[in-house]
Amino acid sequence: MSLKIRLARGGAKKRPVYRVVVADSRSPRDGRFIEKLGRFNPLVAKDSDERFVVDLEKAAEWMKKGAQPTDRVARLLAERGVGTFVAGNNPKKGEPGQKARERAAERAEREEAAAAAAAAPAEEAPVEDAAADA
Repeated sequence: MSLKIRLARGGAKKRPVYRVVVADSRSPRDGRFIEKLGRFNPLVAKDSDERFVVDLEKAAEWMKKGAQPTDRVARLLAERGVGTFVAGNNPKKGEPGQKARERAAERAEREEAAAAAAAAPAEEAPVEDAAADA
């Protein structure tokens, strides 16, 4: 059984309040949990002590037993000095998708064609003599 230390959502619509719980990784987000460790209120100011209230000793104990914190919980616990948070590296996440690449290629072709069309008439324009008009 793999254990997770994660957030379980509560509160009203558009007013979230989360419980920090230890749960089986297969159980639903707001479903059954083993133990409640604390709470997290994202609506409170970031420098407030009431934003993230957790029993750090219990969290450290569960982590020693093998419970894996989710990214958000690991970040919050690392701020309090329990565990470490290492940001993942996904360089492909920022790359555009296939449709965006196709649109960019089409846009580049149109710009090249427009630049070639603008340059071509300037080169082919006949030079008229001022004496021929007189």
